Parts: sequence; structure tokens; C-alpha cells
Amino acid sequence: MIDLPTRATGGGARGEAAAMPPIVRIVAISGSLRRASINTALLEEIAALAPAGVVVEMVSPGALPLFNPDLESDLPPTVRTFRERIAAADALLIASPEYAHGVSGVIKNALDWLVSSEHFAGKPVAVLNAAARAHHADAALREILSTMSARIVDDASVTVCPPITGPLAAPSRARVREDLTAVLSALTTAVHQMQGSKTARIV
Repeated sequence: MIDLPTRATGGGARGEAAAMPPIVRIVAISGSLRRASINTALLEEIAALAPAGVVVEMVSPGALPLFNPDLESDLPPTVRTFRERIAAADALLIASPEYAHGVSGVIKNALDWLVSSEHFAGKPVAVLNAAARAHHADAALREILSTMSARIVDDASVTVCPPITGPLAAPSRARVREDLTAVLSALTTAVHQMQGSKTARIV
């Protein structure tokens, strides 16, 4: 059994499919493996906010082996599954903590496995920063993604600062949810615009 945890949340099954545009599938990746991670909590919250027509799938990179180029000719099962999840997504949402003025090893390792993937380049990506002081990691993550030819959606890439004492605890929960709803809306709009552009080129 492949241990690559995923959880799909959203409103893809609500509403009448015939009256809606294609379902937008977003993969959310946390760069933290902590059980009480603020970054993971924000992604779970945004997944719960997904409206009809949007599915947010939580994918944990914790089971991925350390990146080794020698394994790319015969990918480990967890890496193959991870790449398949990314390839099937219309967009990515990444939240990662800062360690020693850089991105976490967890998210860097996950991205290293995607460098040679033909399905990553040009994919819309939103970067969620959970701490205003973590600007070094935010800048470093954006640089890595840009180098990998991702399409960073600036309108959906924001700093959201939940209370340190408890993920999304009252009374700031409403403000955080408002910020996250705006992130999801901007990322979904970017996907729809890209899908419309592709359709126009085909026609």
C-alpha cells in the first residue's frame, strides 16, 4: 500500500454539473509535518471552504524518499503517485514554514521530485505564508517555483496570520476565513482564465 496521504474536500458533488464550468481540482501541499502545524491547518481550512465546482485535495509529501536523480529512471511508487496527483491538478496551493531563513526540507524535497516532471511547468500555483516574519522562506519558495516555470498567481499568494495560541481560534477565525476565501477565489479565477485561453486557441 502506498503511504501518500490525501484528503479531498470541496463542493464538486454539489449543484447541477450541467450548469457549471469544469470542476477545478487543486492540490494543497503543506511543508510541515508537525501534527499541530499552522500551515497544514490553514490548508485544511481552505479545503473546507471550497465551493461547488472546486475540489481541494490535501497531499502530504512526508512519505517521499529523499530526492535522488538516480531513481528518476525507475521512480519509487510514492514518487510516482505524487507526480500523478500533481499532473491531475489544475492548480497547486503551497504553505510552508521558514527554517533558518529558508524553506523547509520537506517542501524542497517534494519540489525536487517535480523538477523533471513535464506536467509541472506552467501550472498555476498559490503560495500561502502563515507568518509575516517568514519573508525569507516566502521569497525563496517563489524563486524556486519561478525557476521551475510555475505560474505563480500573485492575487492568490498572500500572508495570512492566524493566532499562535491555536490554529484559527476565535475571534480572528472570521478574518482568516475571509482571507482564505479570497485566496481560493483568485486561484480558481486564474485556472478558469487559463482554461478559457486554451479553449480559444483550440477553436
